[in-house]
Amino acid sequence: MNSSPGKLYVVATPIGNLNDLSPRAAETLGSVDFIAAEDTRVTAKILNHIGVKKGLISCQKYNERERTEQIVSRILAGENAAFCSDAGTPVISDPGGTLVSKALDEGITVVPVSGPSAVVSALSVCGLRCERFCFEGFLPTPKGGRRERLEELKNEKRTMVFYEAPHKLQRTLGDMLDAFGDRPVTVCREMTKLHEEIWRTRLRQAKEYYDDNPPRGEFVLVISGYSGPEHGEVTLDDAADLAADYMKEGMSASDAAKRAARETGFSKSEIYRAAGEKRD
Repeated sequence: MNSSPGKLYVVATPIGNLNDLSPRAAETLGSVDFIAAEDTRVTAKILNHIGVKKGLISCQKYNERERTEQIVSRILAGENAAFCSDAGTPVISDPGGTLVSKALDEGITVVPVSGPSAVVSALSVCGLRCERFCFEGFLPTPKGGRRERLEELKNEKRTMVFYEAPHKLQRTLGDMLDAFGDRPVTVCREMTKLHEEIWRTRLRQAKEYYDDNPPRGEFVLVISGYSGPEHGEVTLDDAADLAADYMKEGMSASDAAKRAARETGFSKSEIYRAAGEKRD
């Protein structure tokens, strides 16, 4: 039996195209003693692609704490292990954080085997400023939590990156439009896969398109950060006046602010407050 512990390799895997697996990742998967995987069926397909047979153990969000103890014990006993999530770089909106933290606490060497990442891939083709950005991953599922998070981000100046599932996309785009106004967005669908689409547009157009064309596949949304109104553009005061005009026509304050947001680029909440201050 080995007297020294093994190592944990955190291996990035393809986000769609299996040919994106790096030679180093393939070599690592072939050389370790066992592989921990978010979904053993997904990782088995990758192993079949590179002609590797290896023992697999499931380690996903529902059993990560329990499996972490087993995996770490085997590594401490001298075995080398790899960890793979379903796609992309583990831990980034994927399981693995508990395992990595526990391994480091136990003095185990954790080695990153870099490779595909949906975040970086989307940023590289978005056409927006990427010197500084923030990654938000998936928004909270409850309506209130989702809108609260977006409200917190409305003045974020860095380019923002979000993940979204197809069945939530329309609702999310609508909430983003209300919170951010009609900002530039790059919609990345099914990245590196057969039906990959990269669409540079604006939030209002994206929302209208997917209202008429039910979305399919996984999405990465890259949204321009807040820049404020430029000289000569419509001001927040103008937007509040526009909302006031709509209210005079019979719209509710909420609907008037929402319509003015879509037409001016300011967020619904900003216009709603400004219009309310004018009434007061």
